[in-house]
Amino acid sequence: MRKAIAAIVGPGNIGTDLLAKLRRSQFVDVRYMVGVDPASDGLARAAQLGLETSAEGVDWLLARAEPPELVFEATSAKAHLANAPRYAEAGIQAIDLTPAAIGPLTCPAVTLPEQLDAANLNMITCGGQATIPIVHAVSRVTPVPYAEIVASVSSRSAGPGTRANIDEFTETTAHAIEVVGGAARGKAIIIINPVEPPMIMRDTVFCAIDPGADRDAITASIERMVATVQEYVPGYTLKAPPQYDEPRPGWNGQARVAVFLEVAGNGDYLPAYAGNLDIMTAAAARVGELLAQRKVVAA
Repeated sequence: MRKAIAAIVGPGNIGTDLLAKLRRSQFVDVRYMVGVDPASDGLARAAQLGLETSAEGVDWLLARAEPPELVFEATSAKAHLANAPRYAEAGIQAIDLTPAAIGPLTCPAVTLPEQLDAANLNMITCGGQATIPIVHAVSRVTPVPYAEIVASVSSRSAGPGTRANIDEFTETTAHAIEVVGGAARGKAIIIINPVEPPMIMRDTVFCAIDPGADRDAITASIERMVATVQEYVPGYTLKAPPQYDEPRPGWNGQARVAVFLEVAGNGDYLPAYAGNLDIMTAAAARVGELLAQRKVVAA
């Protein structure tokens, strides 16, 4: 069966873990890996696996006789802002793992398949991928006037890009809680925990709800959503049944549901404690799989 030709731009940890996942795909043929450092370990690994690789950047990629149909951008927001118009001009769909947010905010469990015609799909943030499905699960049962998430990640899994972009993380995630999750107002907090041995990603989601909301229906909706995310992130688990708090005057008379999650990585290239990185590559692989399936079926 034909597969859709794909490229990964950015041979770092994210790109290398993504490659490990996509090599299991029924519909994606990752043919190219592109970077800018000839000494890149990621490029060397990809070449050993049989990919065509280059440190000459996107210029080299777009000059291929058989260009990719899909490109996964695992570089930086600045690089993607420069590259995205060139992908669009070449008719290549882009799955964006950077904070550039050029295309629609994408969370596979919530926004697909409606976004599959978009030229550029943005994977939001790791905290967003972990928590927005839960906010959406609550908001599809009852209005959520306010949602707050706290994402705790291991210090070892937070690279320089994460540390330099914490403001962007909180702003982008809060915005996505509203636009994708369905909350009227969102807030996001990230905690980088230096504990040793490294902790597995933990996420807490608080949603304000109407005092009369159907709590059994909310719990059932959350459990269905967890099962949906587990289809592409096996290490995504509910650590305890949803907890309900009674209305309080300080919450504008609203009640509250709290949801506690753990995200363990699949251990493809990154260690299992790096669930925050794994959920990004797993979500991007899911999007790529669906995009490629459509291209293969339509051919």
